[in-house]
Amino acid sequence: MMNLGNMVRGVASDAVAQSLVQFWEYDEGTLELWRASSNFVYAFERNQVQYFLRFSFEQDKSIEQIKAELEFMQYLQFNGFPSVTPIQSISGELIETLKTPEGTFIAVVFSAANGINLDADTITAKQMEEWGRSLASLHFLSKTFEPVSERRKSWLDTVQFMECVFKKHPGEQIALQELSRVANWLQSLPTNNDVFGLIHYDFQLDNIFFEEDKDHSFNIIDFDDAIYHWYALDIVTALDDFIDDDNPHSKLLIQSFLNGYRSKMGLENDVVAQFPQFQRYANLYKFSKILKSLDYGEINETPSWFVGLRGKLVRVADELRQSFQKPWQKNNMK
Repeated sequence: MMNLGNMVRGVASDAVAQSLVQFWEYDEGTLELWRASSNFVYAFERNQVQYFLRFSFEQDKSIEQIKAELEFMQYLQFNGFPSVTPIQSISGELIETLKTPEGTFIAVVFSAANGINLDADTITAKQMEEWGRSLASLHFLSKTFEPVSERRKSWLDTVQFMECVFKKHPGEQIALQELSRVANWLQSLPTNNDVFGLIHYDFQLDNIFFEEDKDHSFNIIDFDDAIYHWYALDIVTALDDFIDDDNPHSKLLIQSFLNGYRSKMGLENDVVAQFPQFQRYANLYKFSKILKSLDYGEINETPSWFVGLRGKLVRVADELRQSFQKPWQKNNMK
């Protein structure tokens, strides 16, 4: 989630997007806002084929981290893992920048993913199994990935980020205490490449596209959050919509996902037992990003959607803040 002030300024006009898309070939009149969250994303067409322009402020995303993201995506594609393709600009670059009075923007373009999004309420056990197998395939390739130039950030960078955010909010002592517990626990974990590597970190249903006619495969988008972390965290964040649901059917679906994962990657029961702790880390990191997003200063004129979005973020932050006071729970996913 980007700073709300930047979001308001960014979606007030499509002038930046119109300027950035000029770096690529495109069909006039097809550019339209798709979403704004951690980045601004616009859909457009070239020869009636859909593509996506993604850009952000330089202070939010560095060129070095984007280069590292694209290198990982290209490595995965070279090894047969289905994901969207970074598209070269007219000048042959994968990354383009635009300087404006508001700051410098960094842009990339991706192909559209084939397939459809699945819904958590209707997904089948077989599809869950394939989803888990797809994530395991990514982790299997991550085990041997060595970047040529830039490296993505690691969990240590996120700990430093969270500490910086919480110290700017003196009232968040509970969050700082939670951070200390989480960081100490993470430092105790092994980091061999069987359990630790570059993960996607947002392998949820809205970022995977199911193709039933191609051996039930998934096409993957949005590697923007890729980070060096424990593979278990990728499983926990992927299953976020299912883990807290006590419905027996949800537990069956989780088991199907884990069965699929285990068909490609080892997953010991003691690691599964640590899922609640990884969920605590994910919740804390999410909380820190919401706090940073809400620290937007003064906005002269807010659009109609602003109050609703801000209210939602405040509510989520309150819920997460309360969760930090709960004892770490045991996991029943085996």
